[in-house]
Amino acid sequence: MDLFRSDKPKEAGVNEETIRPLADRIRPVNFDEFVGQEKIIGVGTPLRKAIESDKVGSLIFWGPPGSGKTTLAELIARSTHGQFVPFSAVSSSIKEIKEIISKAGAYYQATGRRTYIFVDEIHRFNKAQQDAFLPYVEKGDIVLIGATTENPSFEVNSALLSRMRVYVLTRLSPEHISKLIERALTDGKRGLGKMKLTLSDGALGFIANAADGDARRGLMLLELTAEYVGADKAISVKDLEKVHQKQILQYDKAGEEHYNLISALHKTIRGGDPDSALYWLARMLDSGEDPMYIIRRMVRFATEDIGLADPYALTLTLNARDTYHFLGSPEGELAIAEAVVYMACAPKSNSIYLAFDQAMNDASEHGSLPVPLWIRNAPTKLMKALDYGRDYKYAHEFEDAITDQEYFPDELAGTEYYHPKEVGREANLKAYLDKYKKRRRELIDAAKKPSKKPEPPK
Repeated sequence: MDLFRSDKPKEAGVNEETIRPLADRIRPVNFDEFVGQEKIIGVGTPLRKAIESDKVGSLIFWGPPGSGKTTLAELIARSTHGQFVPFSAVSSSIKEIKEIISKAGAYYQATGRRTYIFVDEIHRFNKAQQDAFLPYVEKGDIVLIGATTENPSFEVNSALLSRMRVYVLTRLSPEHISKLIERALTDGKRGLGKMKLTLSDGALGFIANAADGDARRGLMLLELTAEYVGADKAISVKDLEKVHQKQILQYDKAGEEHYNLISALHKTIRGGDPDSALYWLARMLDSGEDPMYIIRRMVRFATEDIGLADPYALTLTLNARDTYHFLGSPEGELAIAEAVVYMACAPKSNSIYLAFDQAMNDASEHGSLPVPLWIRNAPTKLMKALDYGRDYKYAHEFEDAITDQEYFPDELAGTEYYHPKEVGREANLKAYLDKYKKRRRELIDAAKKPSKKPEPPK
């Protein structure tokens, strides 16, 4: 009995095996065939034990494309003899969700088997759709399995996420991809075994690297190349290059990988490694990132992580911006690379960043503290009469332009935010500041001493 399967007859003469993509045909039918993700689904892991005891709860598989998310969901349903129902997060309505869930209840009553509702790209669910699943997931009426390439902590609401276990899948290694390719080549029923193809030297490694951790991509490249060369042939690297043309690296400018890569670039420059920094820059540019976004982040880095240790870093990044505007891609990208290397090698100081952050905190915490009268402007007679500007000490009239004047409001008198480091040009600023503070203390101490009254004339 199957309450979900359509009774519509198949068209005569249609062989599903000839039209289904190789990646779908060769999909594992049991855990012995599944490749990769050993930490999650290997023998003895908590998830594997839950499957074997038919106690799988609702879960989310989060990982890159082609890492096995859909396959794992199907294997869980098959292994527990449950009903697997794929669901569209893009086109399905709340009404359809409730209809499916009501059928799931009837199915369980009739068969004693559970229904696994699989939602690919669950991050595309809106809040109303996610809320519609919430009570049924909580009661256990269904087992919801979501798959996503996006960080679920950003894309799935907290109420639903708290009721689902998240498993993080990793990209497949070249060794994993190679194993899948070899199986597809020799499998005569679901793979390409009947074509009697072989791989020339280097061809297997080419496919494994070109797949970029995505099993589907590697199998698609194999299938397209097999169609190109025909049966009873040896597939060479040149054949693969003609079909492949250009590898498209995994990158989503609106997704988590976008932030992962810019984070890698930022932290590598901060760590002072120009070679790694160039690699992450190249990764972003090769994947289609907007160069102006990178430049904006580099300007931020120049002020936040280098600061006054080398003020020229800010000038260089702004020059890179102008150069890129003038030349465009790809020539202008060299100016970005120049700025990246310079900043990686430059002395680092976050003293300005820390000082400004503390000043902003005080401004927010203490509210509108009044400006001391002696440093207020007095453009009118009334203001002068109210002592605006009275007793102001004009710095140029004092030695080294240093006075004992307090420039803070009374509540913050003596506060220090800026603590320069003894690196790069900031070392000169530290020397000045040490001198400034010492001189001010001397003047303040001198002002506190009682002045001697002149003796009366004899």
